Amino acid sequence: MTDFEIIEHRVNVGGLTFNVAEAGSGEPVILLHGWPDSWHLWREQINALAQRGHRVIAPDLRGFGESDQPEKVEDYSLGNLIGDVAAIMDEFEIGRAAVVGHDWGAAVAWLVATFLPERVERLVAVSVGHPLAFSGAGFQQKQLSWYMLWFQFPGVAESRFPENDWELFRNWAHDGAARGSDDYMERQISDLARPGRLSAGFNWYRANISPDTFAGNGRGIDLPPVTCPVMGVWSSGDMALSEVQMSGSEQFVTGPWRYERIEGSNHWIPVYASEQLSSLLVDFLTV
Repeated sequence: MTDFEIIEHRVNVGGLTFNVAEAGSGEPVILLHGWPDSWHLWREQINALAQRGHRVIAPDLRGFGESDQPEKVEDYSLGNLIGDVAAIMDEFEIGRAAVVGHDWGAAVAWLVATFLPERVERLVAVSVGHPLAFSGAGFQQKQLSWYMLWFQFPGVAESRFPENDWELFRNWAHDGAARGSDDYMERQISDLARPGRLSAGFNWYRANISPDTFAGNGRGIDLPPVTCPVMGVWSSGDMALSEVQMSGSEQFVTGPWRYERIEGSNHWIPVYASEQLSSLLVDFLTV
């Protein structure tokens, strides 16, 4: 089938300019990327969903892609990020939609469904489980989350991360891939290397994750349950996230729950398991 044309818009929301990709028509689906990505993460899913009669909206979230990057850490608080999603939906005259998120985008998607349930028809969380399942996932998850603690210290991570041609990032996130061997990795590095973008991405962690998290052993505050149908998707090769933080999300969902495990793929499911994810999304969202 012919690929759908993807149109990029520049929209002003809350004093910031966002770059938003759009394709197709019909029932709306919002795609939210994570760190350190942009809407391009979803290219294959955008086409698959548009082919099945969906209007797909995929923004570059604040600090990423071609959207604005505010300077203050507090500008990246989850309250602001939830507000961005609602405001972008308003800008495109979408009252209610299916919402799909990966990585930080999944964390935001969970909270949009929690606090704005009237806006979310269905939810798909890719890689990152419910916030309370994540915080209560135990010692293994704390070990896997070492980088979140390291990202907390301004200047330290910014200076170390790009050293030796982004060696640390390549070893950790891409299994030691050599420069020039992976187009997707090269896009991530190019995006991170732009002025201010590395700090903007780290500010998502600094604004929303306290170092105290790594000393505690509880779930933290309670949240209202997610009431819409939810599908969680996790990959067995994820270097940052344990399975239990996704599979355990079921206890925080009162709507229908579905869990899908993808074997062998790494953290970047929308890229490296693109056909499998696209098939799951089409099945779950086309009702």
